[in-house]
Amino acid sequence: MILGLPIAFTTPWLLAGLVALPVLWWLLRAIPPAPLRQRFPAVTLLLDLEDRDAESDRTPWWLLLLRLLAVAALILGFAGPVLNPEQRQTGRGPLLIFVDAQWTAASDWPQRMGAIEDQLDAAAQAGRTVAIALSHEVTEAGADAPQWQSAGDWRARLSGLSPVAWDAPYGAASAWVAALQDADTIWISDGVARTGRLDLLAEFEAKGRVDVLQPTTPRFGLLPARAEDGALVLEALRSGETTGADLVVQGIGPDPSGVERVLASSVLSFAAGAARAEVQMPLPPELRNRITRFQLEDQRAAGAVTLADDSLRRRRVALLTGTQSREGLELLSPLHYLREALVPSAEVIEDAAIDTLIEAGPEVLILPDVPSLVEPDQRALAEWVAQGGLLLRFAGPRLAAADTGRGVEDILLPVRLRSGGRVVGGAMSWGAPRALAPFPETSPFFGLRVPDDVLVRAQILAEPSPNLADRTLASLADGTPLVTRKALGQGQVVLFHVSANAEWSSLALSGLFVQMLERLAISTRPGQVEAQTLEGTQWVAERVLDPFGQLGPAGAQAGVDGPRLLDGARAEVPPGLYADGDRRLAVNTLGPDAQMTPANWPARIAPRWEDRSAARSFAPYLLAAALILGMLDILASLWISGRLRRRAVATGLRVSALVVTALLALPNQGVSQDADTHEAVIGAASTVTLAHVLSGDPATDEIAKAGLMGLSDQLFSRTSVEPAPPVGLDIERDELSVYPFLYWPIGDTTRQPSPAAYARLKTYLAAGGFILFDTRDAGFGGESAAARRLRTIALPLGLPPLEQVPHDHVLTRAFYLLEEFPGRARGPAWVEAAPPNAERAEGMPFRNLNDGVSPVIIGGNDWAGAWAIRADGAPMFPVGRGQAGERQREMAVRFGVNLVMHVLTGNYKSDQVHVPALLERLGE
Repeated sequence: MILGLPIAFTTPWLLAGLVALPVLWWLLRAIPPAPLRQRFPAVTLLLDLEDRDAESDRTPWWLLLLRLLAVAALILGFAGPVLNPEQRQTGRGPLLIFVDAQWTAASDWPQRMGAIEDQLDAAAQAGRTVAIALSHEVTEAGADAPQWQSAGDWRARLSGLSPVAWDAPYGAASAWVAALQDADTIWISDGVARTGRLDLLAEFEAKGRVDVLQPTTPRFGLLPARAEDGALVLEALRSGETTGADLVVQGIGPDPSGVERVLASSVLSFAAGAARAEVQMPLPPELRNRITRFQLEDQRAAGAVTLADDSLRRRRVALLTGTQSREGLELLSPLHYLREALVPSAEVIEDAAIDTLIEAGPEVLILPDVPSLVEPDQRALAEWVAQGGLLLRFAGPRLAAADTGRGVEDILLPVRLRSGGRVVGGAMSWGAPRALAPFPETSPFFGLRVPDDVLVRAQILAEPSPNLADRTLASLADGTPLVTRKALGQGQVVLFHVSANAEWSSLALSGLFVQMLERLAISTRPGQVEAQTLEGTQWVAERVLDPFGQLGPAGAQAGVDGPRLLDGARAEVPPGLYADGDRRLAVNTLGPDAQMTPANWPARIAPRWEDRSAARSFAPYLLAAALILGMLDILASLWISGRLRRRAVATGLRVSALVVTALLALPNQGVSQDADTHEAVIGAASTVTLAHVLSGDPATDEIAKAGLMGLSDQLFSRTSVEPAPPVGLDIERDELSVYPFLYWPIGDTTRQPSPAAYARLKTYLAAGGFILFDTRDAGFGGESAAARRLRTIALPLGLPPLEQVPHDHVLTRAFYLLEEFPGRARGPAWVEAAPPNAERAEGMPFRNLNDGVSPVIIGGNDWAGAWAIRADGAPMFPVGRGQAGERQREMAVRFGVNLVMHVLTGNYKSDQVHVPALLERLGE
């Protein structure tokens, strides 16, 4: 700051040059020595001559002032004047920058990185060593000591710093600080109260001065959705705000075509001074079951996203009513206890006709004490189960009295049954009711606690057989099977050997009954899952949340014991969706009991946050002024010396005016650039334009552009496609949706896209875009540096499973008939894997693969190098040797043509109308 004015200089020592201005004035004003006068007789001949080129013996004062102003403008401009500079406290010695790097810091992480850069600049000017510590790195015992380095070294490492997707108290951070050397601390806080904050502050203050930087904007979080009265209830939290605010909460999931989009949205309103806001979203079961996550719009943080799991799904369960009457004693009805267990969390459909229930599309169909079905119903029900349905049957007096399953195995029963039942006081009496045995490890009920008051008084007995033990899921204390199951096609048939009411046992009266239904994936109660329910289960991460709220594949991770999932998100159990067979359980960043309150700092600490946008550099304006003054000085000097006429002066002034106008228009240059960009997007949307992703390496980008140029020329001459010249795209800022084809060369130094770029790429792929990844290392899947870099870059995109291009993929016949896909190298190419049920139909030469277009093709054959041409149209690089090399180049071009045609036409060549011509071409 200078004289209390809001002006500072980034290089203040240059201001010492202003001291030289008086010396420069004296030099310019110096009078040259008087000429020696010598009389010469012939000088009389020159008396009447007029000298038109007069020169001044002294520099005019206004020209001196002009020159001094130009020099002063240069000095001030190079000194880096800044209006409204940040007020920093200078210091000496080491500087520790401690950063709250929990999920609460993700929404404005770029601004936090900017604040760190500012602190590093100040430290560099003061010559201080710096250490940067992220909160999640020091909250565990045994954290590494900080690395004290120069500010320049840390600046090079800033891009590798990232927050985490969970929250945690500071814990062992105090012990970590106690082992530090004395140092001042800059604490970049997230502004959220957290256990151990004051203790950690005291440890920092014991080492030196502490300054706290804290944004003024509130943090927002979203609690897990819960089901109430048939609707989903979503509750949001905020910290540090007293005014009212409205946020949009979105339900996201796949539409019927499989494209992920916003399926539902609602406005969530915070009252003035309120820290919580709640909204109800009544959704039909079909839409509710499609939603995979809810998120707060425009809030890029893991805590602003909550994942949906089985607890939010309203399963469609069908109950066959048959001739059961609802009149009389309701508690004796076989359907009463099933309704009580299912209605709160499932969409229950009841009807007396099997075909009506199957047409409703249930996931589970329950037959309570149904002895037999007519042959058409039996056949239809068996087909439904074979396609993946779950048939759940309960025994009862009617099934015990019938001959169903006696002696022979019924297709709709898991085991053969004995004649008669086993009851207390009967011929095969126990003498007393029997309790249940603990569930074996192979049973889906393993880990459930069996209450002592659950007793069985009667049951239907299973006929002994070699596979009875394998089909038994639960037994009584004496080993008698209680629940049996068998697979039927892709579905299952399950039989409870007791009735669905309390007539034969007390099972239907206990909570174990509902838990057993949960384990069978029939009914899952909304709300928090109990640890007892998860005992003995192992869960594997299927998809995980990154700190910025993006959902991506989990990769290879070890299984997690079920009860540990209820301890909340942390480093060992990152937030995401976990699977155990067909069950799904969400671990969210915020639990249902989470709280968010603003950080309460002691009175001696005054948090601040510099607005970097308020600081404005005046250097460009001063340098432009120096240039203008220099031009005016030249014109004035020429005019004084008589070397400019009036017309030339007028022309010079007009030129100067044009230059000044151009310089003044420089700050608005972005507007013209935006207009040019807009025109380029419109041009690309009106025609086919191939594009490549800019890698940052000029040589790689030149090859990519030349390759797409060569491919465009071949498309123009061989097909009806007339592409425009290819373009290079910056995925961080350029519009992608108008380009159907992106070529992305990957090297070991390719930059990792930002979270915003990943979001744009996911939207591009979901809308039907296509990316050709090329590692240019003669193959993909190996351990080359480029292949490893590709896996790192592609992982956050959430790509589908891949396989090598099969021989009957439409890519082999989109335009040319191909068997391989070479570039400058020969290697495999990888596409989206075929669905597991893809089969070759009778009379068809190809399987029905990929209903759409594979969003990516990955390889390392350097296709752009094979397509690349020079300005004169000649190939840029050799391919192979001799005739074989030219043949390989031709195959590479044909692959490129097939690729573009596949992108533009999809699986058009898979239509049956093309079969005769393809068979003829194939010689079949």
